[in-house]
Amino acid sequence: MISFVNDYSENACPEILDALIKTNYEGNPAYSNDEHSHIASDYIKKKIQCESAEVQILMGGTQTNLIASAAFLRPHEAVIAVRTGHICVHETGAIESTGHKCIEVNGCEGKVTPLDVEKVCGPQHWDHAGILTVKPRMVYISQSTEVGTVYSAAELRSLREICDKYDLLLFCDGARLSSALDCSDVTMPILASLCDAFYIGGTKNGALFGEAMVIVNTALQQEFRFVAKQRGGMLAKGWLLGLQFEILMKDGLFEKCGSHANRMAHILKKELTRIGVKFTIDSPSNQLFPILPNAILELLKSDFAWEVISIIDDSHTEIRLVTSWATKEKDVRFFIEKLEGLYINV
Repeated sequence: MISFVNDYSENACPEILDALIKTNYEGNPAYSNDEHSHIASDYIKKKIQCESAEVQILMGGTQTNLIASAAFLRPHEAVIAVRTGHICVHETGAIESTGHKCIEVNGCEGKVTPLDVEKVCGPQHWDHAGILTVKPRMVYISQSTEVGTVYSAAELRSLREICDKYDLLLFCDGARLSSALDCSDVTMPILASLCDAFYIGGTKNGALFGEAMVIVNTALQQEFRFVAKQRGGMLAKGWLLGLQFEILMKDGLFEKCGSHANRMAHILKKELTRIGVKFTIDSPSNQLFPILPNAILELLKSDFAWEVISIIDDSHTEIRLVTSWATKEKDVRFFIEKLEGLYINV
């Protein structure tokens, strides 16, 4: 079975597994107080060109988003997020479980826009209610988004401006940041200059697990580790996280993984388009959303796996195809070959 279900179905890059084996008998201090975590932190600070940032490597994406909300917000404050955002639809109410409301906005192609923020925070929408409603305090975005789109540098600057206007924090979920960096004009230094905090995804980019939280706003750094530990995001064997990010950041492996995932997706997209397949959204990253006939999907499912997104009509379904650092080009070509043959014969 060839899987295009997600980008975390395989274990980890060989480079990471080799490093874990070689360091198996090291004795390391617990809770990320080890040398590997310190080295990984230094690498990240250099990549983002911000030595004053705090880096804390946490277990997973949902935990990282949850901890950010718990640490950065006061009890009455809320998060603004697009309706399709991960915290709104894929985290089992994790943000709400911390006591913080998610204010959902429509967005555009999976992205929060300045107009969305204005509609929530403008005096005609919020001030009149006073203490009767939660107070918007943080804007949550993803790079790339849940529908595979990416923010441009200009879009992020516009969001930063509206956040400054209403004294809002800007937080970026970077679970698929490597893929996004490869297909947008947003670099890590640009992201660090515009966001109060963001995280660098490892789980979906070649690591066994782990997300590197980067807190740029020094006002948010105080006692963050206490909240991270309380909320279950820290690993006692923290060096396992630190070592993985040390390897990812050391010689360009992080970027290489995202670039490969995108290259496989681009082949899929190009060939699907050639065959005549339509997409629900134009995604430049490693997530594609084609519309395929149900009859063809039924014949493909013995060899391939994917995620069903929506029912288009009685005979067509929107699916999601995701490529990763581990996707083999021969598997992509095989999928196209099978699909094209079915288009001809069905």
